[in-house]
Amino acid sequence: MNEPAALAHEAIHDTVEKILAGRARGCLLDVPAGEGALAQRLKRLGFEVACCDLYPEIFRLDGVEIRSGNLDTRLPYDDGEFETVVCVEGLEHIENPANAIAEFARLTVPGGCLIVSVPNIMNIEERLKWLFSGYTSHFKPLSRPALDAISREFPGMEEIALHVNPIGYSELRFLLEKYGFQVVRTYRDKEKKNTWAFLPLAFLIRLVSKFSSRARRSERWTDELNSDEVLLGGNTLIFEARKI
Repeated sequence: MNEPAALAHEAIHDTVEKILAGRARGCLLDVPAGEGALAQRLKRLGFEVACCDLYPEIFRLDGVEIRSGNLDTRLPYDDGEFETVVCVEGLEHIENPANAIAEFARLTVPGGCLIVSVPNIMNIEERLKWLFSGYTSHFKPLSRPALDAISREFPGMEEIALHVNPIGYSELRFLLEKYGFQVVRTYRDKEKKNTWAFLPLAFLIRLVSKFSSRARRSERWTDELNSDEVLLGGNTLIFEARKI
């Protein structure tokens, strides 16, 4: 069997590996698992890895169980079966991210770890893209010609490429806290090369935000939304959360 290829950017996998490198090993669920490239890395770290995907037929990693599962429905595992759950490049492809987060809460033991990534639609470049075009780089209009092109590239497996749910920092944090997780830290996959060009505007955004009271900034997560990871972040925002 060929080596599994990463369907996400390698920088995302690098970041996930760094986050988990110092954590206690145990049972870990990787969903959606794709071909198994991230699972392979996490298995080498010493985790007991289980994998799940909407299309298990594309999985290529020997020695790891793969089950068929849909993040919009109940996943095929028992309550509290995992110490760690990893969901990279998943939530933006499904109709009901709230269901997925609720499922992760069901599957994760108290004190367990959840790593979840979403496209960073709130970095300064994407905010400007939205202002001038009405859509972001990761969530372009799904016109009929665009859908036809995706169908030709991924016949019968269009969900692999479809980005249908633009979920940002605030929405994801709300769902995590609603279903019993506490955000430990956020990460960016990697810095964008052209970030320096936006520093003056980022400074202005942060300066204007200081005119709000500390209480208002805390209520609106203003400082978090203007953090380096979000405002000056890369293509992907990665959350590390703990099950309370």
